[in-house]
Amino acid sequence: MSDRKILLSESDIPRQWYNIQADLPKPLAPPLDPQTRQPLGPEDLAPIFPMELIKQEVSTEKWIDIPDDIIQALLIWRPSPLRRAHNLERALKTPARIYYKDESVSPPGSHKPNTSVAQAYYNKAEGVKKLTTETGAGQWGSALAFAANMFDLECKVYMVRTSYEQKPYRRSLMAVWGADVTPSPSNETECGREFRKQFPDTSGSLGMAISEAVEVAAKNDDTKYSLGSVLNHVMLHQTIIGLEVEKQLRLVDEKMPDVLIGCVGGGSNFAGFAFPFIPRKLNGEQIRLVTVEPTACPTMSRGEFRYDFGDTAQMTPLLKMFTLGHTFVPPSIHSGGLRYHGMAPLLSHLQDLGLTEAQSYHQNAVFEASILFARTEGMVCAPETSHAVKSAIDEAIRAREENQEKCIVFCYSGHGFFDLAAHDSYLSNNLEDYEYPTEMIEEAMKHVPEV
Repeated sequence: MSDRKILLSESDIPRQWYNIQADLPKPLAPPLDPQTRQPLGPEDLAPIFPMELIKQEVSTEKWIDIPDDIIQALLIWRPSPLRRAHNLERALKTPARIYYKDESVSPPGSHKPNTSVAQAYYNKAEGVKKLTTETGAGQWGSALAFAANMFDLECKVYMVRTSYEQKPYRRSLMAVWGADVTPSPSNETECGREFRKQFPDTSGSLGMAISEAVEVAAKNDDTKYSLGSVLNHVMLHQTIIGLEVEKQLRLVDEKMPDVLIGCVGGGSNFAGFAFPFIPRKLNGEQIRLVTVEPTACPTMSRGEFRYDFGDTAQMTPLLKMFTLGHTFVPPSIHSGGLRYHGMAPLLSHLQDLGLTEAQSYHQNAVFEASILFARTEGMVCAPETSHAVKSAIDEAIRAREENQEKCIVFCYSGHGFFDLAAHDSYLSNNLEDYEYPTEMIEEAMKHVPEV
């Protein structure tokens, strides 16, 4: 039997991030000023982001050096293992070889610290005292709390209300690392008070929480905003995942995976996992890149590719992306990190170019896959990650039916130790399935600006 764990030494950690903007066959559409509708310059983003991150946001250099202080912080858990799912393969009776990149080994338990550490470092270097952010399921909030603590920064997190209530131990984890966590929408900000007035019974959304965090950053000179997905520099930092996967697959003589799979909410784990393989696809190598999302929030599957705001209060720049409408509030599924109306412009751009393909699943189907994975591989995954697990299982079954030996690799973006209440609901047959919310999305799309 081949190895279950494909490991790299600490000396193998990538020393540069890969910037896909250097290889795009068509340039990315620029962000637009929300008032003038004109392209934004770097100086326009300075009130909420440090200049070094702004430079990375617009850079077209193919490789960007990772500072040594960031490398040293990442070495706490990187390089992460690539694992072979032998037990799952046997259970499925598939000729496919299934691998998964285990990002759950970081202290917060997900891929998110790959960028939170970098963002905290650059903010600290420019004299910032406090970071604000939003979080859905709490993975990003806990990652930023971890990184802010590491670099002696204050951290304020606006956590989507439904996740704040569903996942109390995620907010406990943020508090352990010193963050101040508030359910969103809140009474602390002007936009939060307005949301509560307009939608008194709202479960909240990432769009609302983003508005609150951006407002606080914009009003305080010593404070910057930090985002865990969507933006170009976040995708850049996450490419350390795929760069490691390339090295690990070579160690086991896997020349090219047949399919790469990742869940998508804003797109960061999939982008970091898959972007380093895009040049090979552009050069004609046969590889499928599959994004997986909830049927209840099918941004890539059913959204429109157009300019929209990244937040509900229309404070952010306009980004060209797949969107369900910035006023859309997704149903209260347990995959809080996948409850976002938009998608990363870079990933949306690749989807529009036909380089990726989108899938969506209902909530019960992904929990069924999660349970099978836990009972074969022993790993209890986050609800978000379960979407990638479900897709990988379906691909392996298809390989069995077609009697094809395929190499399937997916990103295991985070563990589910703080999501056991959701697993309880599934096991007791009390987990609700949400259909595609057609009327809600149609109404939200009416508010997307014409650009």
